[in-house]
Amino acid sequence: MDTSTYKSEVTAAFNSAAASYDRLGVEFFTPMGRRLVEHAAPREGERVLDVGCGRGACVFPAAERVGPKGLVVGIDVAEAMIEEAAKEAALRRADTVELRVMDGEHPDFAPGSFDVVLGSYSVIFLPDAPAALARYAPLLSPGGRLAFTSPVFSDDTFPFLPPVFTELIPRELLLDLPSAWRPEALQQRFNSWLADPADLARTLERAGFQDVSVVDEPVRLVAESGLAWVDWSHTQGMRLLWNHLADDKRQQLRERLITSLDALRDGESPLVIETPVRYVTTAVGA
Repeated sequence: MDTSTYKSEVTAAFNSAAASYDRLGVEFFTPMGRRLVEHAAPREGERVLDVGCGRGACVFPAAERVGPKGLVVGIDVAEAMIEEAAKEAALRRADTVELRVMDGEHPDFAPGSFDVVLGSYSVIFLPDAPAALARYAPLLSPGGRLAFTSPVFSDDTFPFLPPVFTELIPRELLLDLPSAWRPEALQQRFNSWLADPADLARTLERAGFQDVSVVDEPVRLVAESGLAWVDWSHTQGMRLLWNHLADDKRQQLRERLITSLDALRDGESPLVIETPVRYVTTAVGA
């Protein structure tokens, strides 16, 4: 798949999902975003850029930390995401927050514009993330930091999803996906530089960063039920896969996941999936 087609599909998927993104009662992106901000530790008065900001899971925690003398800029390729984040910023009266529609692969800012760059589950969607990251290093002030999250990939996991889904999603259901969206193609796109911490560190060092730290921590993904999780899955990265399944395969997968996920619950208790998340922090030279 060529880059322009890929970007168009990603943009369309997140524009369609924006109204319900992270708003269906499933806890995941918000606690992960807040934890990423804790890892990055922006200080009072600093300037923060959030790449692929969505509806603001990192933007607003960062704004709390930098205070009235700081600045948080959120960018996203999906215009509808920026519109939703802007509504939230208005409700919060977050005067230090700026939101812009922008392609995260080609940031349009002056050198030294920021002290911290964040990207929560967004860097993985850039068509050529290693090349894009090299464009962020010059945007940081001396001693500035980059921090982002990604899934913890392995060869047998399904992209975007916790390891439990390796068993829950039958590969034969996915054989009619376009080749670019099959699990092995997605793994090659994402895993090639993210799966091995040593490869990840080397990639970031080549991009102009130093002092790379890679920490894997679990985030509790909490949903009321299997049905709630499946509905929520249409509002995040997995929407790209749902969109490419034939109607009969989509219904088969939907029914299988609802049944299997409900079987993981403890009676009427919510579904809780411990989801490994990779937190990467690094810096540019002083």
